[in-house]
Amino acid sequence: MAPMGIRLSPLGVAVFFLLGLGVLYHLYSGFLAGRFSLFGLGGEPAGGAAESAADGGAVDLREMLAVAVLAAERGGQEVRRVRESNVLHEKSKGKTREGAEDKMTSGDVLSNRKMFYLLKTAFPNVQINTEEHVDASDKEVIVWNRKIPEDILKEIAAPKEVPAESVTVWIDPLDATQEYTEDLRKYVTTMVCVAVNGKPVLGVIHKPFSEYTAWAMVDGGSNVKARSSYNEKTPKIIVSRSHAGMVRQVALQTFGNQTSIIPAGGAGYKVLALLDVPDMSQEKADLYIHVTYIKKWDICAGNAILKALGGHMTTLNGEEISYTGSDGIEGGLLASIKMNHQALVRKLPDLEKSGHQ
Repeated sequence: MAPMGIRLSPLGVAVFFLLGLGVLYHLYSGFLAGRFSLFGLGGEPAGGAAESAADGGAVDLREMLAVAVLAAERGGQEVRRVRESNVLHEKSKGKTREGAEDKMTSGDVLSNRKMFYLLKTAFPNVQINTEEHVDASDKEVIVWNRKIPEDILKEIAAPKEVPAESVTVWIDPLDATQEYTEDLRKYVTTMVCVAVNGKPVLGVIHKPFSEYTAWAMVDGGSNVKARSSYNEKTPKIIVSRSHAGMVRQVALQTFGNQTSIIPAGGAGYKVLALLDVPDMSQEKADLYIHVTYIKKWDICAGNAILKALGGHMTTLNGEEISYTGSDGIEGGLLASIKMNHQALVRKLPDLEKSGHQ
């Protein structure tokens, strides 16, 4: 008896073919998505920083600086884009301790998303504290291409590794939101700080509208310098716009009538005022004083930069600020460079009390 032939119906062949396509799509869709996201960033796929940090142990502060600069600049692009669109979607998060509106805009939210996920993808094992809420539904996969800029390599020739669990990152995706809503662009910055065991060691301050970026690493290097001289006897003091009156009264009593007060927005802008910054819109000051509660993401980057350049940022009582635990400090702050900082602390005994009146 002759063997029976196997006959496949056209419908069966079509079903089998479609099932095969489905399996292939499932296997390769994730791979292709990753490739396209990297193409958009101009990078190459790599086992990268995410793998080197995820293997448990150390992170390289030089790599963290490179990613922090990139994150601040990427966030700054979002801040500038939203401001120039003039569609801010402004809303209030509530009241500050001083009773002012704590504002948030699309610029804050979109900058935060770019900055947080770039840093979190590169260094998944470090703690990241950020001013704005991170919504998991808005997660972006943003992969660093592992290129360290030449200006960083020039200043910091060798890797500097620290345990991942010792690191806390502080992000301010848009400093000076109030001024941002008023279109006072010069005050606006994006900032990233890295603290190790609570001590600020790496800071980045980026000005989105002039595209200037200052960075520094303690015991590493920097792309910014202190000015050649400062006036310690009758200093120019930069303060928050809302604090100018109370600081002026005490400053005149302490330093005399030649002292001047510069009202300004944004903690990042105020720190840059103490430095030699090649930005024509940047005002210059000798001291930075703040007299009320302030959040750590507002000041950590500036603290790190000042520390790297030999300056100081403390509470008004002269205490060092720890960048672990709570997200704010109660004792106001005093920032100086190339001055006798503790002598200044002793001269200003009543400012912190004035801030609570």
